[in-house]
Amino acid sequence: MATYTDIRAGGWVARLPEGWRPYALLMRLDRPIGAWLLVLPGLWGIALLAPSWGQGLWLAALFGLGAVVTRGAGCVVNDLWDRELDRRVGRTRGRPLASGAVTPRQALLFLGVLGLIGLAILVQLKTVAILVGLASMVPVVLYPLAKRVTDWPQAVLGVTFGWGALLGPAAATGTLGWEAAALYAAAIAWILGYDTIYAHQDREDDALVGIGSTALKFGERTRPFLAACYAATIALLALAGWAAGLGALFWPALALPAGLLARQVATLDIRDPARCLKLFKANREVGLAVALAFMLGRL
Repeated sequence: MATYTDIRAGGWVARLPEGWRPYALLMRLDRPIGAWLLVLPGLWGIALLAPSWGQGLWLAALFGLGAVVTRGAGCVVNDLWDRELDRRVGRTRGRPLASGAVTPRQALLFLGVLGLIGLAILVQLKTVAILVGLASMVPVVLYPLAKRVTDWPQAVLGVTFGWGALLGPAAATGTLGWEAAALYAAAIAWILGYDTIYAHQDREDDALVGIGSTALKFGERTRPFLAACYAATIALLALAGWAAGLGALFWPALALPAGLLARQVATLDIRDPARCLKLFKANREVGLAVALAFMLGRL
């Protein structure tokens, strides 16, 4: 466990100019799953409420680019907070700030550039969406502190990473209704579940350095906890679909993400970090299946 890492310094990252590589790793561009998981709740809102296909595709493109930039900025903030802790955890000690490949000053300058790019994307949206997007900076900055003060940092990540479930409806309609509230709650429950799986990769190291997590809190009871999180996710997605008045095709289509989540619960092995990472990554397909269900419900 102590030597396991999910950093992927090879592949296309290794073909970048040498000076760019640490910044690509700092943004986690070697692991695009994080950008996928950040953008998916926003895509749910767009699929559920976009007024037209053309508008939906335009918003999806903006959200995709914004997710890469925002996730990258969040990773920089996280690694600035955690660089001392990261040196003490096997999976994270190779991160650019922890290893010294990027200095804190360089990281702050890079963060400023990412912030300007993100702002340029955000101002393309409706006024309500801009305000919702700006408000997201509060949980982004505070999330890295959560693991130091609570056993529930995964819930705080849910509040942070699920923000797109508010931003998507705001961008699509210029308002926030009950559909958005149900969608956001579903995203939080989903993220609480999948990030608990992810946290089992670091369970032993986290215990040694005093970091809290739901993986440590629930331990051998993770499977029923995960089942409860995912059951709440599907129930809340159903509520969002009902509130939006989706058609009959939505209901059988929702069985696909429900089945994919049930498979994660059934096959979880908390002692196998590689397996935990694989199940965590499988949530991209879950999120896409949810978006598909919403689109089918609107036919």
